[in-house]
Amino acid sequence: MTYQQVLDWMFAQLPMYQRQGQTALKKDLTNIIALCDELDNPQEKFKTIHVGGTNGKGSTSHMVASILQEAGYKVGLYTSPHLKNFTERIRINGKEISRDSVVKFIEKNKVFLEKQGLSFFEMTVGMAFEEFANQKVDIAVIEVGLGGRLDSTNIIMPEVSVITNIGLDHTQFLGETLPEIAFEKAGIIKKNIPVVIGERQKETEKVFITKAKECNTSIVFASDKKQNYTTDLLGEYQKHNVTTAITTIQQLKEFEVSEENIKNGLLNVVKNTNLKGRWQVLQEKPKVICDTAHNKEGLFYTLEQLKKENYKQLHIVLGVVSDKDLSEILPMFPEKAKYYFCKPNIPRGLPVDKLKEEASEFGLMGEVFCSVSQSLEKARVNASKEDVIYVGGSTFVVAEIL
Repeated sequence: MTYQQVLDWMFAQLPMYQRQGQTALKKDLTNIIALCDELDNPQEKFKTIHVGGTNGKGSTSHMVASILQEAGYKVGLYTSPHLKNFTERIRINGKEISRDSVVKFIEKNKVFLEKQGLSFFEMTVGMAFEEFANQKVDIAVIEVGLGGRLDSTNIIMPEVSVITNIGLDHTQFLGETLPEIAFEKAGIIKKNIPVVIGERQKETEKVFITKAKECNTSIVFASDKKQNYTTDLLGEYQKHNVTTAITTIQQLKEFEVSEENIKNGLLNVVKNTNLKGRWQVLQEKPKVICDTAHNKEGLFYTLEQLKKENYKQLHIVLGVVSDKDLSEILPMFPEKAKYYFCKPNIPRGLPVDKLKEEASEFGLMGEVFCSVSQSLEKARVNASKEDVIYVGGSTFVVAEIL
């Protein structure tokens, strides 16, 4: 099989959550346990850090990985979804898994994967674990895909469990309230394994404290601490993630990390891990910024950052997925901007006419376009050198223009 044939086969096996939505959700860990047994449990052959939460888990994972790389360790990094290339999901010291390794894994295990009926996400998690074991990483940072308790990554026994924060996202899977969602996220907390909670929130702190007591483990709220470090990841909102990352590193008992490692790790996240799409400036004059924030909490920080930009006119290229509560997020966007509505090129993308109709109810006016690239192209034509163009609303919108 060629690499493209392998990807096509993986995407076709069972619906992929990021593209399809609710029908792709698995309700238990049976499949990933079976796969890892078949692979001789590679996840037991290296140390891990488990990172969950609603917002910031990707950035935090990359920061932690970068710091550990600066300390001289061989670091695996598993994240999702990918922006451009599937191989972005599995990296070692910033280098993506080879296409050849992807092909070999599927060819070797194809019969089992088909027989067991594994989902795209489950087989990808197994692939990551085997790659990290084969390459003998010292430690791997594993980002939760969705929720925590029933996420396929939740068979590891990490050195630290991390939950960045809790927001109202994926409510159709995780619950309608913050405590309900916190309960699902708290599922990654394990017996005698220290826990870091990124942000202390009144609605959810009791859930985490109770779970930590049940598991006889220590719990630290990173937001209680003051940290004075800077990072190369742009955006004021990254301050929360910096504090969470540092607090996580401080919980590691068997890894030596100096203040210099922390400082350099935070200043070289993009270089060390190749992170993309977080307040990424694509060009100047006009300034074009893209960001993957896509829910209420994430967009709050991103749009606050946008207010601090200087411009004559603000242009916003906006697309979303169909399971978003638009009444939660659209009122946050500025009415004075010019909007370029589009649909990300996935089945879950919200039809552009529907987006325009809903947006107009909140005073957001603009044109509709057939694609994300057409929207951005038109915004560039319309914008003067003193303007700012913001591209966002969905990870998949950003992916199409990178």
